[in-house]
Amino acid sequence: MSAVEHSTGSLRDQVYQSIRADLMAGKITPTERLSEERLAQIYGVSRTPVREALARLQSDGLVQRGEHGLYPYRPRLEDLNGLYELRILLELQGIRRVIDTEYARHDADILGAELEKWYALRTHSLEPDSSFVTLDEEFHTSLLVSAGNPALTEALATVNAKIRPVRMFDYLTPAGIEATIDEHIAIAELVLDNKLPQAFESLRAHIDDGRLVVVEHARQALSLAALASAVRY
Repeated sequence: MSAVEHSTGSLRDQVYQSIRADLMAGKITPTERLSEERLAQIYGVSRTPVREALARLQSDGLVQRGEHGLYPYRPRLEDLNGLYELRILLELQGIRRVIDTEYARHDADILGAELEKWYALRTHSLEPDSSFVTLDEEFHTSLLVSAGNPALTEALATVNAKIRPVRMFDYLTPAGIEATIDEHIAIAELVLDNKLPQAFESLRAHIDDGRLVVVEHARQALSLAALASAVRY
């Protein structure tokens, strides 16, 4: 977990920022109960700023109340399509704003470095692993950062934090990983070649295909969980 800095800002804000950063980085698991006492020990503070930070995070939508307390937000199946719709709007706006702004270009240093990473990944045989979700998020974040609007990037980070627990059902096959790597490379190359209309459509299709896979895997996982619960009782 990240340490709370006491040098600047109010303690409440520092605790809020620290817990929020750990939630968005996936350092707090989706099934972990957010105990005030435990979080106070982790961040080296009293329970009061933790309680205030959790209330603010609940208002942000990153924390939700469950049967036994507060937990990291985990989207319901019926919420996923709406969250993906927002993700598509944010990411496509990054390309659209460059298309609509005369003389604007994506930052080649940022996107070029990200592209080199995916070239390297293509030379390796990656095993299916939920940690690939983090690499995928880094690509999409870098693409949006290179478009030059920090507000869009911050909004995307919040959406990613909300859908990440369900996206862990994704990338279950080597073929899925290989397809993602190839699509990322193709999109980045189109953007760097300033073929933005083609990049726009490729990105839209890429994210929407991912949405369909995630929703289906989430539906299967929920069905299996319901079956296991029925057998148990």
